[in-house]
Amino acid sequence: MKRPAVFLDRDGTLNEQMGYINHPSRFMLLPRAAEAIKLLNQNHFPAIMVTNQSGVARGYYPIELVHEIHALLKTQLASQKAEIDGIYFCPHYAQGKLAEYAVKCSCRKPATGLIEQACRDFEIDLARSYMVGDTCSDMELAHNAGLKGIMVRTGYGMGEIDFILPQKQNKPVFIAKDLYDAVQWILADHELTGSV
Repeated sequence: MKRPAVFLDRDGTLNEQMGYINHPSRFMLLPRAAEAIKLLNQNHFPAIMVTNQSGVARGYYPIELVHEIHALLKTQLASQKAEIDGIYFCPHYAQGKLAEYAVKCSCRKPATGLIEQACRDFEIDLARSYMVGDTCSDMELAHNAGLKGIMVRTGYGMGEIDFILPQKQNKPVFIAKDLYDAVQWILADHELTGSV
């Protein structure tokens, strides 16, 4: 039976926004992020990360580093009894330096390729699912995939909310302080709409 899922951006939503994370020492989970993931786990929501990592195509770091960072993420979450169910990332950028990744793809957000990959691996009810991110691009992805979009004020969130969002057509259904606040809203919304 299909279940609603919560799709999560990475940089600025789960961890500190550091620009391109080109070394494991630059990866730091945001306060309450693990607690938020744990809440999703306890309430049987698949927690699925979808992230653009164009630093690979730009030649800033090898793709192996992305996998290393994600292994570190899993370890840090596990230490707080939380678990990401799926990790999907796009290494592409059409104007990149590395030919292998310098392609126009269908997985770079706000395109829906990463969501489609997740739907092949999980039984997901997209109409009852959510997208949480710190940029208007994440809200465009939510719109394109038919998800409820929630913006967080962490990462690029505050600036995007103040200066970019007013001109955008695709608005979030909720603006949250952080991921934990977003997850609490999701759980309340899920209960309110009777989605089980």
